[in-house]
Amino acid sequence: MATAGANRRKISAASARSHTRRTNKTTSSSSGILRTTLAVLFIGFLAWAYQVTQPPPPKICGSPDGPPITAPRIQLRDGRHLAYKEHGVPKDEAKYKIISVHGFTSCRHDAVVADTLSPDVVKELGVYFVSFDRPGYGESDPDPKRTLKSIALDIEELADKLELGSKFYVVGVSMGGQIVWNCLKYIPHRLAGAALLAPVVNYWWPDLPANLTADAFNEMKLQDQWALRVAHYTPWLTYWWNTQRWFPICSAVARSPDILSKQDKVLAIKFLEHKVNYAAQVRQQGEYESVHRDLNIAFGSWEHTPLDLQNPFPNNEGSVHVWQGDDDLLVPVTVQRYIAQNLSWIHYHELPGSGHLFPHIDGVSETIIKTLLGVK
Repeated sequence: MATAGANRRKISAASARSHTRRTNKTTSSSSGILRTTLAVLFIGFLAWAYQVTQPPPPKICGSPDGPPITAPRIQLRDGRHLAYKEHGVPKDEAKYKIISVHGFTSCRHDAVVADTLSPDVVKELGVYFVSFDRPGYGESDPDPKRTLKSIALDIEELADKLELGSKFYVVGVSMGGQIVWNCLKYIPHRLAGAALLAPVVNYWWPDLPANLTADAFNEMKLQDQWALRVAHYTPWLTYWWNTQRWFPICSAVARSPDILSKQDKVLAIKFLEHKVNYAAQVRQQGEYESVHRDLNIAFGSWEHTPLDLQNPFPNNEGSVHVWQGDDDLLVPVTVQRYIAQNLSWIHYHELPGSGHLFPHIDGVSETIIKTLLGVK
């Protein structure tokens, strides 16, 4: 009986070990399948994430699948083309030659000062304007190597190719006004004068007081705070952020009326009536090379700031003017005031009750141009 019991116990122990081995083998196999599945999912996620963050290639004007070329263009030093549009008196008869720099999500047709200046004043003063499509906008080729300096050099080369002379004036609106700061940095010797109309500020310019920029930044809509953070800290995500549908995107990219002041909303009616004829041209080569790259450059890390600049006209042979509305919901007047107060050579003009679109107010363009040119 004892022997039979021992055999039973041996059989039971062997069965137990066999069962354990089968269980371990099954568990190990399940764990391996799970790890493989997770690895495949992770690789798939990375591939998807990479794909959605990569902008599509631009549709270059004049290419087989791109928009047609309808504007006159110059060829730049690196082979790119810059489209332009002339306004005012003929160039050879002009007393004053002015290059107009358009703003965000705009193009060469958005030359508000040239367009709203009365023909009589243009003829009386002898003013010639040329506006151009900034890289990636309208019919100008994209510039994947674009920097703060390169756009200033584009402007200088445009002046040379059009034979505007050794000196010329620049007038920039909004983002175009910000670009004029780069002209004052990199080509001051070519300027006869400059006007910056509601120039966009970069909240990460290091020599601005942190409390000042923080207060101004926090006044913006939350979606715009996030859009600018993305452009500054993770520019490789700018395309994805402004094309995804999970969170609200940058108001300016979405053309939201919420960023317009009371006055702006009235002026926008006239502004949009003018723009409807060419609005489709603005981003026709692709949103990344136009508006998204604009955000990355404007709110990225700058190698200089306006407060680093020296007076380009120490002998009063020219002047620099900043114009700003005190009810601008896009560009904080508090930061603009600080910059002007700390650059004694800046002529600062603040318009009470005006917003971002103040250049469209009747008569304002005449005041801006006569002040810039020093004529009455």
